[in-house]
Amino acid sequence: MNLFKFIESFTDDNLMNSTGSRRDSFGQFGQLGKNLALASIPLGLAAFTNKAFASDIGPTPSTPIGALQLALTLEYLEDEFYRLGLESGVIPTGGRDEKVFMQIAKHEASHVEFLIAGLGASAVTKPTFDFTVGGAFDPFNATGIGTTAAYQQFLVLAQAFEDTGVRAYKGQAGNLISTPDLLTAALQIHSVEARHASEVRRLRGLKGWITGNDRGLGMPSATQAVYDGEENVTQAGFNTSTVNNGSLGPAIPGAAGSESYDEPLTTQQSVTIANLFIV
Repeated sequence: MNLFKFIESFTDDNLMNSTGSRRDSFGQFGQLGKNLALASIPLGLAAFTNKAFASDIGPTPSTPIGALQLALTLEYLEDEFYRLGLESGVIPTGGRDEKVFMQIAKHEASHVEFLIAGLGASAVTKPTFDFTVGGAFDPFNATGIGTTAAYQQFLVLAQAFEDTGVRAYKGQAGNLISTPDLLTAALQIHSVEARHASEVRRLRGLKGWITGNDRGLGMPSATQAVYDGEENVTQAGFNTSTVNNGSLGPAIPGAAGSESYDEPLTTQQSVTIANLFIV
């Protein structure tokens, strides 16, 4: 059975024009995963579980299922990172930071469960993560660098993960556009990831948005790949750096041009970043 025809059977006019609840929509998404398993569709995708991922599946798993497998792997990463952060005690207790990360952790756990339910038998298994990147970081104070220093590293990585998530979900839109229900589900997660990114950046004393390809104060060079390309100021042939307020006031700073638009990450770029943290 053709994969796209199979998925289209779940996104026909009756489904897209239904007025069911959000719960019903998620239930239909879950049924898609179950039926994918029953149909035993050859997806041509290897398990997204280790360093071999990029070479096994090629640079672009350009199917709806491949896009969701990538999303699930990134959600696994965030879910485990925040869980370990809260368990380690590096996050200051009793304050706003702890409340923020407790809430973000709940969101990420929900995203994982949602994507697993939707993918069914096509869900990839959780990789083994190394958040120290071979000893370059110590976000959970495992080697005794001190809680304050460890927490700063935790914040740095949280920012990188959330900014990656925002761009990665955006980059998969083209692979999901043929399946509107799945695209809608991904966009619902994408907007929450963007809220996470903005909140984490503000916890670090930064703007809630990205200026150029600047990774922000205190961010190690290893995270630069997360921000490369964000300096783009040309959108659909329009130079956003030349916008001004006209009679409303002074010209808008040129930097606002790139700040006004987030750039997507390709699948290969997302995989490369994720693989830094996968054993």
